[in-house]
Amino acid sequence: MGDDVRLRAVVALAQAMAAAQTPRESWKAAAEGACRALSGNFGALSVWERERGRLRVLVNAGERAPGEAEFPECEAYPVHQFPEITEFLHERWVGGGEPNAWVETADGPAEASAGDAGYCHQRVAALRRRGRGCCVVAPIVLHGRAWGELYVARPVGAPVFGRGDADFATVLAAVVAAGIDQTERLEEARRLAFTDALTGLANRRAVDVRLDEALERHRAEGAVVSLVVCDLNGLKRVNDTQGHAVGDRLLERFGSVLSLCGAMLPGALAARLGGDEFCLLAVGPPADEVVRVAEELCKRAAELELGEGVACGVASTGESIGPVRSARRLFRLADAAQYRAKAARAVTPVVAGREGAEDPVVRLVDAPPPPTLPTGERRRFRGREGA
Repeated sequence: MGDDVRLRAVVALAQAMAAAQTPRESWKAAAEGACRALSGNFGALSVWERERGRLRVLVNAGERAPGEAEFPECEAYPVHQFPEITEFLHERWVGGGEPNAWVETADGPAEASAGDAGYCHQRVAALRRRGRGCCVVAPIVLHGRAWGELYVARPVGAPVFGRGDADFATVLAAVVAAGIDQTERLEEARRLAFTDALTGLANRRAVDVRLDEALERHRAEGAVVSLVVCDLNGLKRVNDTQGHAVGDRLLERFGSVLSLCGAMLPGALAARLGGDEFCLLAVGPPADEVVRVAEELCKRAAELELGEGVACGVASTGESIGPVRSARRLFRLADAAQYRAKAARAVTPVVAGREGAEDPVVRLVDAPPPPTLPTGERRRFRGREGA
């Protein structure tokens, strides 16, 4: 393969990983790009999990053998079966060597292998078992530490990888490492952007995104979308009398209760909207099931040592609330129900639409604001513009 061709392959690999939006897309781009660049028929990317002492396969690309999943859930190999990992990446590298790639064949170590090893038995057996003739293995180093490995194989009868291929695989592994680093940074930025720092729950931004997606499903498939909005009672008293550190502890404890109750609804999103306001967003479960979970949430919140329970409102497309064409309207309904629960000091949820055609929550939300009241005196609902 000429230098120009290899340069284009490196650029293509880097561009594909840069365009990836998720870790899985990045892993797949790495394995497929390396496979093409090295003229292989199979590529894989694996991560070294030190705490478990194993090499875990993240993705298999190309011509997979029977039993090889594209994104395997449990394909992992104990490191002791592959002592070249610890030898090559620890002893040689720490001793001043470089984490270069090496080649192995179904017949044993290739001439281009990084020295005599006696460590090839597992890989040789795997090559034979899966009908592959040779492989090149390139360590991936990230932030000065061994992260995992890039693996590319060719079928029986294809030309065996040479020393030049191994050197090129080392370059490709460096490109993959840079791509993985970028993906991990983006994932961390995305996590921080959609996570409440104190409780670890989702934040309002995450709810907005998920709710828009949920309502698309509701319009397309008729999926039931439910929103439980909670206001944690007594937080101001705790902050004023015991300090904000204790208040934060109350918020964290209620966040744990909310998360626990949210787990009762498959796929539900538990979030802190800000201050003392929290919510659960569920897509799919019937409204009655969501209300039962909201009742359990109220019960458990009342048992918290520091707080005074919660005011809880529920709005669901499974109730008689009229058409829900926007996220804002569902939020307004749940918020109004929560506000009514707080005003009544209710210990159970108030559910929008449960009182029939004249339901006060629905009437409050759908009624135009009195024109004589100054804006600042009206109850303000959360939500973006547009009903």
